[in-house]
This record gives sequence, C-alpha cells and structure tokens, in this order.
Amino acid sequence: MSARPLYAQLADVIARKIKSGELAPDRPIPSENHLADEYGVARLTARRAAQELRERGLIVTVRGKGSFVVEQPPVDDPGDDEPDD
Repeated sequence: MSARPLYAQLADVIARKIKSGELAPDRPIPSENHLADEYGVARLTARRAAQELRERGLIVTVRGKGSFVVEQPPVDDPGDDEPDD
C-alpha cells in the first residue's frame, strides 16, 4: 500500500515503459479499457493516469484515434560538461 494515488502509480508504470522504449514515440498506448483490465483498476483510474501522462508531456490524445507517445527530446549526459571542439 502506498500513500501515492493509484492513478499516479499507474502513470509512473506507463512513463517507465515510454522511457525504456517499450512504448515507442508516435505509437499508441493501450486504451483506457485495456489498461484497466491489464492492471486491475477502474476505468476512471486509467483515464486519470492518461491525464497525468498528458500533463507530464509524455502522451498526446487525439479524439477518436487514441493516445500516442510523444517524441522525447534527447537527455543530456550530466557527465558531459566539457564543450565540444
């Protein structure tokens, strides 16, 4: 049990899949119904998780089409502080 809301926990799981490349840019994420079934949560929880992912800038939802992973900018290497010559 966690004090963190269930929708936020589900959003974290999906965010990890996006960051790992398991859910690729410009590809759809599973539907709210599928997420609810797969993770054993209410459809409203899956909907709120999708809203959380939109707020984080990880997905975009197109009405009538579904939700898609947004292309993520490359992450700078924090150890690479030296300028390129």
